[in-house]
Amino acid sequence: MVFKMVYAIILFALTYVLMLAFSKWRPYIALGSALIFIVTGMLPVDQIFGAIDFNVLLMIAGTMGLVQLFIDSRMPALLADMIMEKVPNVQMAAVSLSLFAGIISAFVDNVATVLMVAPIALEICKKLKTNPVPFIIAIAVSSNLQGAATLVGDTTAIMLGSYANMSFLDFIFYQGKPGIFFAVELGAIVSAIILAWLFRKEKAPVPKGAPRTPVTDYVPTVLLVGMIALLIAASFIPNKPDITNGLICVALMVVGIIYTYAKTRKSASVTGPLKAIDFETIGLLFGLFLVIGGITNMGVIDAVADLLARVSGGNLFLIYTVIVWASVLFSAFIDNIPYVATMLPVVTGLAQSLGVEPTLLYFGLLSGATLGGNCTPIGASANIAGIGILRKNGYEVKTRDFCRIGIPFTFAAVIPAYIYFWVLFR
Repeated sequence: MVFKMVYAIILFALTYVLMLAFSKWRPYIALGSALIFIVTGMLPVDQIFGAIDFNVLLMIAGTMGLVQLFIDSRMPALLADMIMEKVPNVQMAAVSLSLFAGIISAFVDNVATVLMVAPIALEICKKLKTNPVPFIIAIAVSSNLQGAATLVGDTTAIMLGSYANMSFLDFIFYQGKPGIFFAVELGAIVSAIILAWLFRKEKAPVPKGAPRTPVTDYVPTVLLVGMIALLIAASFIPNKPDITNGLICVALMVVGIIYTYAKTRKSASVTGPLKAIDFETIGLLFGLFLVIGGITNMGVIDAVADLLARVSGGNLFLIYTVIVWASVLFSAFIDNIPYVATMLPVVTGLAQSLGVEPTLLYFGLLSGATLGGNCTPIGASANIAGIGILRKNGYEVKTRDFCRIGIPFTFAAVIPAYIYFWVLFR
């Protein structure tokens, strides 16, 4: 068993090294590695479907199709015009877009947020004749940050809320103290300053006075707003099916396609949204889910969690520090969902052994695991989705391009939250 675990770790590490080195081939590398895990028995056939997060895949597919209708309606162009009217230069346009994405992401899944806001960024960059790559990266990392602010913002937040029996309001105020929401917003302020510094050379003025783009159809916008409302509402439904959010997104895409076809009677109204679905991004996530399922089945994540517990000893500050920064490190390379699911009982056990309330360790785990994905282009689904959008528009994102923004953003967001939680909840 130990030999198989080592083999799984080597294959996992090789998979991620290859994906980081050969960005154009990431979907095929992930799927190839997943096939090896299955063929070798490290991921049993009866666990394949359980390892795949169909909710995320359906959300991506449905939102991509719906967003294409949104783009065709010219609403992103109008929103781009409105933002450009309010900002003085390209630097502030980038910061404003990232903050805008963060606000939405506090209530909607990170991937859905990126898919909604990215078209606006692309329109702005087209009008300003500037490279959209850093804009989309900033949007993706901001979305990941704000996903931890509320109970409905991210899957890991939902997991913590369910495990610790926390309500929506507990994320705002918990045990009479300001909750994780304020820690995230503190990190958002600091990271916005970092983004402003990273874009400090983008001082080109934003042209003013241009007429606003007319919107051809408001129905796609209504469907997108409806999707946000339904996703928030669904978060309060107990014991709902795991694919509820995905079904909402796909259903609204189908409604949009049917409406557009009934209005135009053109086949493009059906084929356009379907062609907009980035199957390479979906294939990459599909493969990664299976790879993570394989190493989870081989006990790798359990072993890592146990190691963290042993290394920390009995010192609360050391345990807290290790949990936060180890979570950042691991989430930079693996999906944070299985990691958080594994670490929640470990954190509870550690708190019990020390005779302390587990809130500090819970919040430290969530912040580190959620924000660590911003370090690399494959550390979070929102990053993968953003890069997929850029690729479909003819832009290739290299690992160093992403890390140049992602790593300083991560430290700017994690450090204030790390200090905040220790001061309030130790």
